[in-house]
Amino acid sequence: MPARQSLSADAVDRRGFLRLGGGLALASGFAPVRALAAGDTLRTGRARSCIFVYLLGGPPHMDMWDLKPTAPAEIRGPFRPIATATPGLEICEHLPRLAKLSASYALVRSVSHPNHNHTPMIYYTLTGRPVDRPEMDNDVRPPQRDDFPHIGASIAACTQKAAQRPRTANLPGFVAIPQLAVRSSTSGEFKRARSALRGGAAGFLGPLYDPLCVDGDPGADDAVPALVRPVEVAAERHERRRQLLSLVESSRPIVAGAERYRELRDQAVVLAGASGGAASAFSLAGETQPVREAYGDHRFGRAMLMARRLAEAGVPMTTIHFNEMTVCDGWDTHSKNFEALQSELLPMLDQSLSALLTDLQARGTLGETLVVVMGEFGRTPKINAAAGRDHWGSCQSVLLAGGGIQGGQVIGASDKIGAYPTTTPIDPVDIHATMFHSLGINPRTIVHDQLSRPFTLCSGEVIADLL
Repeated sequence: MPARQSLSADAVDRRGFLRLGGGLALASGFAPVRALAAGDTLRTGRARSCIFVYLLGGPPHMDMWDLKPTAPAEIRGPFRPIATATPGLEICEHLPRLAKLSASYALVRSVSHPNHNHTPMIYYTLTGRPVDRPEMDNDVRPPQRDDFPHIGASIAACTQKAAQRPRTANLPGFVAIPQLAVRSSTSGEFKRARSALRGGAAGFLGPLYDPLCVDGDPGADDAVPALVRPVEVAAERHERRRQLLSLVESSRPIVAGAERYRELRDQAVVLAGASGGAASAFSLAGETQPVREAYGDHRFGRAMLMARRLAEAGVPMTTIHFNEMTVCDGWDTHSKNFEALQSELLPMLDQSLSALLTDLQARGTLGETLVVVMGEFGRTPKINAAAGRDHWGSCQSVLLAGGGIQGGQVIGASDKIGAYPTTTPIDPVDIHATMFHSLGINPRTIVHDQLSRPFTLCSGEVIADLL
């Protein structure tokens, strides 16, 4: 692990942090958290891997993590809050399993950014940078090589470069289940590359750090088809081919760009040829039936289980893009918001996320596995005429667990109708900075684009009270 990182008083005071007293509401208002003084240090990041659950479409914070039971009916909706294992902390009644696990996670209720459109906010919450025209650019564009990198690509690049976690049998540094893409049908199928979304790839970091995308149903056939060696090629023959190629290339001069190409190709060769080790991380064949049932008999549950396996195998970043429901277009609940949440979205999230946290805890790996759950924004306080909520970038809630995160607390607060933070808003890039720090990566690391222009890895500030 790298040396402990410090934050200056100036860096922290600029944003400030407010926490509900011990994570809870107080009759006298909100208690400010301690600001770091000059020379103070944060604990070194403990996480080895990150599982990033991205609720694509925009999850309604007021119907999940930040209910407003005393607000007018057109604001509060039909759901009621229930007590959690943390005294005074309440979440939605349709998240009963997660309510029992509140000591394992922290909630940030004041995440805010002034944009309410999908495309710019997806790009911003995944890369930490605005699109070229943040108030106008709503075009669905595939990833470009001059894009800023997805946070997962940045994590993969930093962990490989720093040799913090040597690649395990050529496992990729970044896996996406599935790719970040526009859904093409209510059956959960995803369109191919032309409808993949900006912000989902490595951008100027190059193809070596693009995600390996698992677009099918993870574990449905206990194998990822793209990683299965052709039946006509025996394992011994495959290994002889690999050795022959290595021998031929050893006498060739290395041209510009060839080294990264070879590494990417070698990774593919090893994954396709391995009968265990690397390839086995992508199979659920070794999981018992009770474990599978705990995660859920659906694609999201299997994706979460595969993510746990990938984290344990040494993959630094696995992102799950959860956007595959029948009632609504994923979490974009402009209509039938409460029907979709109650019948599909919340039960699936409650089951699979609680199974992941419980499983990691039981296996003794929660402390080294950072889990983050968020979307591109929250949703409007006021319920619309179609019983839905619309886009709302001004406030959302984010859940973080493991990897050194101090659970059983709430950071920040929203107003009485969940529209705006009542504390200093926490920007999505602050979530990124906290993720980097948890993984032992300095958020101020300098990266260069294709024109060799320098950029800081992240412009946000570490949320000190989470750690």
